[in-house]
Amino acid sequence: MKSVVVKWCGAALLVTFLLGLQGCTPQPTPNQLQIVKERQVLRVGTLMNPTSFYYDHEVEQGFEYELAQRFARRMGVEVRMVPRFDVADLFALLQRGEVDIVAAGLDETANRRELFRFGPPYDEISHKLIFKQGSRQRPRDWAQVDDGEIVVVQGSSHEEFLRSIEDEFPELNWRSTSDHDAVELMRMVDREEIDYTIADSNQLEVQRRAHPGLSVAFTTQRELQVAWALKSTSDDSLYAAVIEYFGEVRDSGRLAYLKEKHFGHVKQFNYVTTSLFIDAVEQQLPKYIDLFKQHSGDLDWRLLAAISYQESLWNPRAVSPTGVRGMMMLTLPTAKAMGVKSRLNAEQSIRGGARYFERMLQRIPARIPEPDRTWFALAAYNIGFGHLEDARVLTERQGGNPDRWLDVKQRLPLLRQKQFYRQTKFGFARGDEPVTYVGNIRRFYDTLKWLDEQGRL
Repeated sequence: MKSVVVKWCGAALLVTFLLGLQGCTPQPTPNQLQIVKERQVLRVGTLMNPTSFYYDHEVEQGFEYELAQRFARRMGVEVRMVPRFDVADLFALLQRGEVDIVAAGLDETANRRELFRFGPPYDEISHKLIFKQGSRQRPRDWAQVDDGEIVVVQGSSHEEFLRSIEDEFPELNWRSTSDHDAVELMRMVDREEIDYTIADSNQLEVQRRAHPGLSVAFTTQRELQVAWALKSTSDDSLYAAVIEYFGEVRDSGRLAYLKEKHFGHVKQFNYVTTSLFIDAVEQQLPKYIDLFKQHSGDLDWRLLAAISYQESLWNPRAVSPTGVRGMMMLTLPTAKAMGVKSRLNAEQSIRGGARYFERMLQRIPARIPEPDRTWFALAAYNIGFGHLEDARVLTERQGGNPDRWLDVKQRLPLLRQKQFYRQTKFGFARGDEPVTYVGNIRRFYDTLKWLDEQGRL
């Protein structure tokens, strides 16, 4: 028996030598986290859409991209986004081990939980039945959806839900498709190419900026949790890292910051305001678009145009009760300082407004990164740099971050209250107005960017 053991160990030593290993002891199988670190790349499956991942001038962007990029950096590796247009494709990639996680704003469902593992929820959404406003009478529940067809994405949680209510509503006319993604289906509803679709609330909020005709019939499901998906295995290493990461970004405020950065301005939707803006883009903007481009300097001309619309609705002869006037609504002292002789001259006003906004940008502390730097400059353009600084001081006194727009915009309205403005250098201000002002401009700017990318400007 001893000789057999000796022979086995000798053979093992020979194999070990040939493989470049040491000793007879077999090496442990690396876990998922070790594999990612050895690979030096975190592979992330995601959906190519405005809420998860997209390219802006060939630069990777998106809420899920930034979340995943931060997670990868935390592990000391690079992130590689693996975009798809189909949810089923993403889960197939995950099942085959071709991606490490799926980060695509997907809600957990009972069926998905049976097949995959989900990290901590980082958002909550609802599902809405969508139709084109004015195209039909609004149904209030499933019993009233007695005409028209509902089209949803194949493999989506919307399809899963519709299957679950088939017995209760057998007359419901619906189908799923793999030819279009959720964003395309919403746009098809707006063009009246299909009657209904079901949309995630966060995606709907983004699409309504350019398609205000999208209307909600009713909410089909509420309080759905959104989380990253991982392959279901007995190996907890990567899963534990995801749990730890979301605890850190939630506690540090980074998660709230990213939500504000990408979606903070789209929560409030006004059909009339958005529709009027789309009409103005078609009818008024062509008269002045060359002036915005000519005088934008280092600014994005679309941002300059968005500021001008918020200020004057692109009316060169606009006048307010406070005496500001023109395309960029300049005060008389500001106009003189910027070399503007006639505030009612469209070109002079645009040129003067652009230079004044650049001056506000230059006054914002250099340590503040984009896009917060721009939001601060917009607030200063509206309320004045002094009042903005007062709000930043209040923010710091209350334990917030004075360099983060999310924190400061919560304190700006306090400048209306005596108990707070009495502590400031510049006193009372209508601090709620710059919050609305910045939010509106962000919505107009995003719409202009989207229309420009579609070749419609």
